[in-house]
Amino acid sequence: MTPNVFGVERRARRSRPTKHGVSYFIKYALNSVSILMQLEGIDHVALGVRDVERSAKWYIEVLGFERFHEGAWNGVPTFIGRGNTGIALFPGSPDATSTPSTRGEIRMLHLAFRADRENFLAAQRELEKRGIKFEFSDHEISHSIYFRDPDGHQLEITTYELEQQT
Repeated sequence: MTPNVFGVERRARRSRPTKHGVSYFIKYALNSVSILMQLEGIDHVALGVRDVERSAKWYIEVLGFERFHEGAWNGVPTFIGRGNTGIALFPGSPDATSTPSTRGEIRMLHLAFRADRENFLAAQRELEKRGIKFEFSDHEISHSIYFRDPDGHQLEITTYELEQQT
């Protein structure tokens, strides 16, 4: 008896080649390696912005972010976030523009934040209060609002807690 990749004792069998010339055992062992790496989530997203301080202030005031790692890396990037969500703000060209995203482009289309229902509604009130235009979208499994930061990056706040239908 020999242990398999999970430590379970199995009778050793001679593996036979598959039609592609690779034995079942080797394919099984290679596929099981991917189980070993489990990511915790996205740590941060890096955004190029025209004015780092203006953008940091906007994210802090509008989305309630805070500064992290102040003084590190000689201030580049400026790192802001909330909880386990971070944004690294890098200085871009002052005259650069962000073009509206379309699904056919090879680039980040939008950055989505998750909220519970109460905070999803609070976000809408806060954006309205600040005069920030947003669009509501019903995705059947979730509700989202879309809006832009000062540099034109499209942001989304989404909730999976839908209103109860009576």
